[in-house]
Amino acid sequence: MALFKSGNPALNEKTFSKSISVSYDGAMTVKGTLNKFGVLFLLTMATAGLAWKMVYSGVDVTTYMWVSVFGAIGIALVMAFKMQWAAYLGPLYALVKGFAVGAISAYYNYAFEKIAPNIITQAVALTFGVVIAMFLLYKFNVIKATPVFKKIVITATLGIAVFYLISIGLHFANIDIPFLHEGSTFGIIFSLVVVGLAAMNLILDFDMIENGANMGAPKYMEWYCAFGLLVTIVWLYLEILRLLAKLAGDRK
Repeated sequence: MALFKSGNPALNEKTFSKSISVSYDGAMTVKGTLNKFGVLFLLTMATAGLAWKMVYSGVDVTTYMWVSVFGAIGIALVMAFKMQWAAYLGPLYALVKGFAVGAISAYYNYAFEKIAPNIITQAVALTFGVVIAMFLLYKFNVIKATPVFKKIVITATLGIAVFYLISIGLHFANIDIPFLHEGSTFGIIFSLVVVGLAAMNLILDFDMIENGANMGAPKYMEWYCAFGLLVTIVWLYLEILRLLAKLAGDRK
């Protein structure tokens, strides 16, 4: 079972060791997982569009945005213990997370519309570019999810997750960490490292999905793995958006 390790908290060794021990109707496939991911992605885009429209209609969605952020975290935690519910909780997560992503994107677009009017388009294009590039690197074995590679990515990802949780807590105490938002040299380097880390997580996710299908994991794991992939791609998008904002701010 050593194969089944992912830097993505939603996809790890215990995920498959627990799921395979459960009786199931049908088996997980790569195609089925990608189909489920398509559904989750469309749901994410739907509520993201709603949040965007609300922001540009003059509605203050800050409270709704934070509720969505923490709601998504809560749903993800429940799903970690109840993977059989992924077919229901996965779409719910996508809807809730999508609203948060749409609101954040709208605020960034509004803040940078004069100095970087295409910042959202650029972030989306770069995100898809990175996803495609990482898939090709994985598919042609240019980057392999070796045990050492996995350990490094997992450790770094957990470190970033803890750091971000601390920064959110400090934010509510009116204490902000400058390099998280400012375009200083260190801030830009930090964002580049995190973008790279998010990209490396895609390699682990692709490996996890492929191995899960090869092992004949339960059919509901298609929803769970699709959810895990969505988590990584949303994270990658937000980090790229943050990086572009820092670069744009540095040019002012």
